[in-house]
Amino acid sequence: MNSLLLVDSSFDDDFFPFSLTRSVADIRCGILTIREKWGFHFKSNPNLSEIISISANIIPNKEEVKLLSTENPGFVFQNTKFLLQLTDILKYNDCEIKNDFQLITEGRSSKSISPTNKLTGSDIFLEEGAVVEHCFLNASEGPIYIGKDCLIMEGSMIRGPFAIGEKGVVKMGAKIYGATSAGPHCILGGEIKNSVIFGYSNKAHDGYLGDSVIGEWCNLGAGSSNSNIKNSAGPVKLWNPIKKSFLDAGLKCGLMMGDYSRSAINTSFNTGTVIGPASHVFGIGATPSYLPCFSWGFDGELYDFEKAVQHISKWKKMKGQDLGKEEIKHLKYIFDQQNQLK
Repeated sequence: MNSLLLVDSSFDDDFFPFSLTRSVADIRCGILTIREKWGFHFKSNPNLSEIISISANIIPNKEEVKLLSTENPGFVFQNTKFLLQLTDILKYNDCEIKNDFQLITEGRSSKSISPTNKLTGSDIFLEEGAVVEHCFLNASEGPIYIGKDCLIMEGSMIRGPFAIGEKGVVKMGAKIYGATSAGPHCILGGEIKNSVIFGYSNKAHDGYLGDSVIGEWCNLGAGSSNSNIKNSAGPVKLWNPIKKSFLDAGLKCGLMMGDYSRSAINTSFNTGTVIGPASHVFGIGATPSYLPCFSWGFDGELYDFEKAVQHISKWKKMKGQDLGKEEIKHLKYIFDQQNQLK
C-alpha cells in the first residue's frame, strides 16, 4: 500500500506563528494545504509502492510527481516550489490557486450558475450545494472556486484568483480581490486582497485585510483593518521570536495571525504585525508589531489559560466542533513555554 511521509525539519521555525500549531505540510497555499495537494498527486502515481519520505515544505507539481518513484529515491526536485519562509505563502498563492483549480476540477463540471450573476471569464466552478445569486464574478485574471454548500450573498464582488472552502460564507457587498483563498467554514466580508485564511476563521465585517495570512479559529472584530505598506514605502520586517530575528517581507505585508486569536472591534493592525496563537487583541491605538502567544491585550499581560480554553471552546462550538483533549494539551505546552519567558 502506498504511503507518503511528509517530514518537518529545522525549517519549521521559519513559519512562526503557524508552525506552533501544525506541521508545515498543513499550511494552506492556494485552495489546498500541502498535505492535501500530495494526497491528490500521490494516489494517481502507480510508481509508488512503499513508504516514501518527502520534505513537508515541498509544493508538488504534476510533472515532477510523475518522475517520483521508490525506484528513484535520490530524485532531486528542480522545478518545484518550496515554502522557505513565511511570505512564500503569499508569494505562491496566486499560482497555487490556479494549479489547485485544475487539479480539483479536472474531468468534472461545475454546478450550474444562476443567471442572476454577472460573469466574466470561464474558469468559475461551483461545488454542489453552493448558493450564489446577484453577484459579480470576474475570472478574467484567475479562476474562482466556490466549495460545497457555500453561500455567496448578493452584491458580492469577487475577482479571481479566489477560492473558498466547504460551507464558507461571503457576506453581502463584500469586495474580494485576487489572490485570496479561504479554507472551510470561513466567513468573509468587507474588503480583502491577496490573503490566505486557513479555515474556520472570520473576517466577516467591514474593514480591510490585505497581504495577510490568518490561521484557524481566528476572528477579526467589526471594523478591524491592517496596513500592508509603510507610509515611507520602505521594506517591511516581520519579527520571528524563535529565531530572534527579522524577516525581510518586501514592500507589502500585512498581518500574520496565529490560530485561536481574536481582535476587538476597530482594531488597527500595523504593517507587518505578527500575532502569536491564542491571543486576545485589544488596546488603544495601533497594535504593536509583535504580540506573543497568549497575549491579553497590547500591554504584555498573559491570557489566563483556563479562561483562554473556555473562550476557544465556545468559539469552536459556534461552528459545531469541540476543543479536544490533545488540542488542550498542546495549547498548555505553548502556554507554559510562553509563561517561562515572562
